Amino acid sequence: MPERKLGVGLYGFNGHQIHNLCLNHPRVALRAIAGVVDEKIPEILRGQPIKICASLEDMLQEPDIELVSLCSPRRREQAHHAIACLRAGKHVYAEKPCAMSESDLDAILAAAEASGCRFHEMAGTAFEEPYFAMREVVASGRLGEIVQVFAQKSYPYHDARPQDEDIDGGLTLQVGIHGARLIEHITGLQITDVASMETQVGNPRVGNLKMAVSCIFRLANSSVASLIANYCGSEAIGVWGNDHLRIFGSRGFVESVDGGQRTRLVLEHKDYGSLPSGRRLDWFSAVVSEILDGTPMPLTLENELHPLRVMIRASRQMHAPPSFY
Repeated sequence: MPERKLGVGLYGFNGHQIHNLCLNHPRVALRAIAGVVDEKIPEILRGQPIKICASLEDMLQEPDIELVSLCSPRRREQAHHAIACLRAGKHVYAEKPCAMSESDLDAILAAAEASGCRFHEMAGTAFEEPYFAMREVVASGRLGEIVQVFAQKSYPYHDARPQDEDIDGGLTLQVGIHGARLIEHITGLQITDVASMETQVGNPRVGNLKMAVSCIFRLANSSVASLIANYCGSEAIGVWGNDHLRIFGSRGFVESVDGGQRTRLVLEHKDYGSLPSGRRLDWFSAVVSEILDGTPMPLTLENELHPLRVMIRASRQMHAPPSFY
């Protein structure tokens, strides 16, 4: 008997929609798309045996769609789309940020619990290479007690960056969230306090695009962390994102720099060099396995979404006097 496949519908292409993953996944069948005008449909989907629905509401009427992947045209509306999907009995896989307020985030969680359907963000940042290997180092206890963490996310600017944060969530929520995930999901320590500031300096156009944000955090063991994110990066370094992560422990440190091109583990007085490559967990496949097989996810839903909750709180502080912990 052929293995059952998960029927997936895609709504919107504003972000990292998963059409390529669906077409190449052995346990997924792409059934329909909606929320995109005809000329914007990705070329790879043209000619595929999929239905083009007039709206999200129409897609939710399709009985063979079990999971909806959301990259909503306006991110501000995505929480309401997620709730509609859950209430219709569909699992949801959502681009970040899945919500732009804590009340919307709590409403999503309540809808998921009431419906019995699975909800997840596209939250696999810490499970990609080389961060998965760093997570294993921390979990082994070799670093000792975590003392301090530094995370950097730096992307190039381009004119398609929305000046309206409601379209993509804004720098803090759609870029800074990666750094908060790295800090929490790799160390296993939740952020308990946050202070943050952002700036529009360097924005070449008129609008509300923030060009840089800085955050400092207190972690659950009373250690400290910091995060910077900006649109000041350059592809000249050889990768799209100029990302850094350094985790300092009482016995040494582990780091990934230059967008993951270089890693290092140092313990006590010995440099162990680069981390092993090729270590990762496919987050989308984990979601599929959870739905089809009941296989537990590597994080609880609370831990998965807590970095977003933290960054929502950070975004609320931007016009308040800074408070340092």
